[in-house]
Amino acid sequence: MATQSQVLLEYLPKSEGLLPKWQLVVATVAVFNTIQNFATLKLTRRLYTGVPSASITALQARTFAVWTLTSAVIRGYAAYNINNKTIYDMALLTYLIAFGHFTSEICFFRTAKINLPVLSPVIVSTASLIWMLRQYDFYVAP
Repeated sequence: MATQSQVLLEYLPKSEGLLPKWQLVVATVAVFNTIQNFATLKLTRRLYTGVPSASITALQARTFAVWTLTSAVIRGYAAYNINNKTIYDMALLTYLIAFGHFTSEICFFRTAKINLPVLSPVIVSTASLIWMLRQYDFYVAP
């Protein structure tokens, strides 16, 4: 009889390397972030500390939740289809968009300040983007 951990391992992506598993981890965390954005403004307000708390609305949080869920679906799909060029490219672009969003909020719009809640998505998007660019030929046959 299979142990509980053996059963869970069956659901992990089967492709070589750690990148597919990383995509699944990031997608899973994004689902939590989506739920959080639908449920409360508390964590969203920790991201955008450069503006008055009242200007972060439920509508803005729900819009952010939908974007986050969309990127989670793409990244989750990439975890299991990492060798599909179209899916790989879409996942890579989600990290580029996230990086662009948080960088612009910090540097140009000044609605976010460098703190742990902002550094987390900046680090994840930057590391994932670099990782995916460096591993492109390994996962996507030319």
